[in-house]
Amino acid sequence: MAEDAPNNEKPKIITDEDWKAEAQKEKEELAKEADQGTEGGAAGPAAAGGERQIPEASFVTLVNTLATQAMMALGGVEDPQTGKRYLDLELAKFHIDSLAVLQEKTEGNLDNDEAKLIEKAIYELRMGYVRMQQAAREQMAQQSGQAAQAGEQLRVPQEPPSGE
Repeated sequence: MAEDAPNNEKPKIITDEDWKAEAQKEKEELAKEADQGTEGGAAGPAAAGGERQIPEASFVTLVNTLATQAMMALGGVEDPQTGKRYLDLELAKFHIDSLAVLQEKTEGNLDNDEAKLIEKAIYELRMGYVRMQQAAREQMAQQSGQAAQAGEQLRVPQEPPSGE
């Protein structure tokens, strides 16, 4: 009879481990570069024993920042302030679209590594978005079916809101 009970579990968050490993590797490389920069006599909070290190502004940093924000909105990364994961498809779509605009506007001006980085980030994020969108729809359909059985009405959106 336990099999007949409704499954009240939230959809599982699926992340692409390859992309996460690549992002972690780039993060470590940026940290290593930042450490080398402070050894050269750079002044600032990090050199003075401060709490935070801000990486050098670069194309890679910009792509990683936008990709991290998108991953956070897809529930792939914990919110550093709350320690919780959340799903915000509209915000994820905004960050993914921002990366696509950046790719379009920088076409022909990137070296091979930069072009591959942004292309892979956009691809992986789009695939993650589709997976999370499908999982959210399935969960809403399941909840809708349970509500219909209880005689309640539940509105299920067919598409996520688009930016206006």
